Amino acid sequence: MNIRIKIFRSVLLTGLLLAGANGTAAAQIDLTVDTFECPIVGFNAGLMMPSKAFSFETAPGGAKSQNATMASLYNPPYLSFGIEGLYKFKSNWLVSIEGNLWFGFNSNNLNHRMERMGDVFTRDSIVVGANGTDANITCYNRGLGLKAGVGKIFPLNPAKNPNSGILARLNAGYLRQQTIFMANSEKAAQLADDYALLYDHQRHGLMLSEAVGYWFMSNRSDLANVYVTFEVTQCWNWPTRDYMIDHYLGLQGKDNHRYFDLLYTIKISWMFPLRSKPAHDYYFY
Repeated sequence: MNIRIKIFRSVLLTGLLLAGANGTAAAQIDLTVDTFECPIVGFNAGLMMPSKAFSFETAPGGAKSQNATMASLYNPPYLSFGIEGLYKFKSNWLVSIEGNLWFGFNSNNLNHRMERMGDVFTRDSIVVGANGTDANITCYNRGLGLKAGVGKIFPLNPAKNPNSGILARLNAGYLRQQTIFMANSEKAAQLADDYALLYDHQRHGLMLSEAVGYWFMSNRSDLANVYVTFEVTQCWNWPTRDYMIDHYLGLQGKDNHRYFDLLYTIKISWMFPLRSKPAHDYYFY
């Protein structure tokens, strides 16, 4: 009799312990949103404005002026388009590489073009084409940039979506910019091939950019992922051509100036994670 009672007590105690353990586990299931780690591809577009007040060129003797900066050469704004590859870590740090193309919103935005290229335009302010008629030349700026950098996301609501929040970025890279001449009616030998190099103001150099904005990544959809930033870019560049002609600047020869351009850009990017994001994690204790 005593043995049966002892067995019954042991079975009852074991059952109670197991039930308590299961009840504790069930009570401690914590549904949370977690940060994730993955590579991302983004496509961005932006509106770019050069600063006239803070851009300048420096002569070999050290004198500064503002006659041939991007803001002086090309009428703003400019449109910017780019593609970028990012890697987001679980810590919400980002590393990225990005390529951009920008050009004038106005397709004929070279300022004082007739004064700059006085020997190309006739008295009637046209460029004579191969057939003796107006070649209808368009003069506009084009820029290319390649940069890499780091960033950090600071979540505003970590309990619900720690993958979204304030975005801060720092990038550095290389740029090249120049004037593009396009004959819309017929070919103009005066601005074709090597002759165009005399007037194109081609420059290249280094750039540094800082950006702040908002980064949003959906917990459920791989398509609802965007960021919007305000970006400030500093450009240190110098001419690449051995001989330049710009009558407006009084330049016929080597341009030995060094140029600093400050740019402001409002940018939006649509992002695509390259693998699925876990929306929720379940924790059992």
